[in-house]
Amino acid sequence: MSQDEITVMNGSKCFFQLRDVRLFLSDKFDITKHKNCKLLEDYNMKNTFDIVSYINQRGKVKLNKTSVISRM
Repeated sequence: MSQDEITVMNGSKCFFQLRDVRLFLSDKFDITKHKNCKLLEDYNMKNTFDIVSYINQRGKVKLNKTSVISRM
């Protein structure tokens, strides 16, 4: 396809590339049909990953009454 053809390509199609396979045209997957769609940020903003919060808690252990500590 030329660049002009790509810019007017159907929105339900995409290019798919796998290792050792030539690039090919494929139908897009509707993520709303996936069983874990409710875990995405697009589904609920509460699922947004907060990198600052993650970095600040890294290495800190949160224990509660049901926490079990075992040695491996």
